[in-house]
Amino acid sequence: MGSQGRSGPPGNGGPGEGEGGEARKLQEGRVARGKRRKGKGKGKAGAGQGGRGSGAEGKPGPRKAKEAAQPAAEAGVRAGPAEGVERGGSVEEGARSLVQGDEGRAGARDKAQVRDDGKEAWRVRTGRREDTRPGRAQRRGSQAWGGLAGTGAAMAAAAEEEAAARPPAARPTAGSALWRLPEELLLLICSYLDMRALGRLAQVCRWLRRFTSCDLLWRRIARASLNSGFTRLGTDLMTSVPVKERVKVSQNWRLGRCREGVLLKWRCSQMPWMQLEDDSLYVSQANFILAYQFRPDGASLNRRPLGVFAGHDEDVCHFVLANSHIISAGGDGKIGIHKTHSTFTVKYSAHEQEVNCVDCKGGIIVSGSRDRTAKVWPLASGRLGQCLHTIQTEDRVWSIAISPLLSGQLMTHLGSDFPPGAGVLDVMYESPSTLLSCGYDTYVRYWDLRTSARKCVMEWEEPHDSTLYCLQTDGNHLLATGSSYYGVVRLWDRRQRACLHAFPLTSTPLSSPVYCLRFTTTHLYAALSYNLHVLDFRNP
Repeated sequence: MGSQGRSGPPGNGGPGEGEGGEARKLQEGRVARGKRRKGKGKGKAGAGQGGRGSGAEGKPGPRKAKEAAQPAAEAGVRAGPAEGVERGGSVEEGARSLVQGDEGRAGARDKAQVRDDGKEAWRVRTGRREDTRPGRAQRRGSQAWGGLAGTGAAMAAAAEEEAAARPPAARPTAGSALWRLPEELLLLICSYLDMRALGRLAQVCRWLRRFTSCDLLWRRIARASLNSGFTRLGTDLMTSVPVKERVKVSQNWRLGRCREGVLLKWRCSQMPWMQLEDDSLYVSQANFILAYQFRPDGASLNRRPLGVFAGHDEDVCHFVLANSHIISAGGDGKIGIHKTHSTFTVKYSAHEQEVNCVDCKGGIIVSGSRDRTAKVWPLASGRLGQCLHTIQTEDRVWSIAISPLLSGQLMTHLGSDFPPGAGVLDVMYESPSTLLSCGYDTYVRYWDLRTSARKCVMEWEEPHDSTLYCLQTDGNHLLATGSSYYGVVRLWDRRQRACLHAFPLTSTPLSSPVYCLRFTTTHLYAALSYNLHVLDFRNP
């Protein structure tokens, strides 16, 4: 007599089972197929839910199936999607897990905790903070990420903030043992490298890029470079600018790479003179002195002047800046005293003819004139215009400079073999015992009073036999001169005889001398008859 099918035990979500041998065989076959499906990860049931058998296999009663499905769904929610895939498969597997009861659910929670720990470790490494419960993270999805990063612009801003808050590059722990040496020893080793080797070393990693940017490593190279802000004695004149950046710009001076521009233009021919002070430029135009402020790039000026200083009846021939004062010499034979930050102006008659030159140091003013005299004046406000001393000379006085020693006496005559008319048009002291001069005989001469006053230490000749109107030096290796024809500015390396580079600033119809030139570590300014030129070596 055939047996009747009956429902499985409570909690099983599987089909009904028969008592006959054929039913048992079918049941064993279904169990085997369920295991194979589990191994392949292709279970029919949903994540964390008890599956349903096909119609041929039989169906559980409605009430029994509902009671079986509810605990299975709760276990699936607690275990999460990842575990549901592993547990899903056949109906028999779902029934077997339910039979295990609390012990099975506890094992599932342990597995989920292990997976959660792994995910939390991954989140810590990537810098993200999320809920460690996978089910909740799955449900919230994009909302959680959207709350953290927001739109694309917010994501970019968050990335920038993270990069700004990132600590400096750490020293590399792997690689050559050389990088694990103390920094003091590394500095000593790298101090023997040249500029090219240091540049290549900076490309290895971020830590070495920071390390090789140290001013100590570049100081020796900068002192041997042109116009890097170091004097011959090693004094740094530009401590606010990194030495490495100054060495980069100095290569443009050495190679003659620059960009030319015009700062100011004049309607009629002038004989301008100029001075630099911080971020301001003072330049004379006719009988006025105008002060302009540089823009941040250093290659342009604010068109509106900061101040205008007047007082002479004829053109201003020369002026200097000293102790917040402008001391000017005019063609009317007068000396003018102006305060740079006020309207205070005093002028007094100084010579019988035009005053060609003037200088001021230590509260003392010295002027030179075409009347063949040089005179000494006090700068004190109560004694302005009182001549302290008059020096009679044999010829017109074209240029004058006060020694840093402020000795106040005639020490010696420079040179003895000059031809007639070889006047000195510009002279400047580098130290109390060394000075430079240039003039009509087309030579630049370097004098050292400690060796001989009759013969110069070194001289440089203008290649085109042009009169040299002005000169300027960086106090170390660079020398710049202005010629009388075609506005030619020449750069010299004082360690060489030949000229490094020449920059003609005017053409044949507008040929003009370079009356005055000044330069910084990045720009050179040259004053000509009709305009003021700039050579930008920082952005060639």
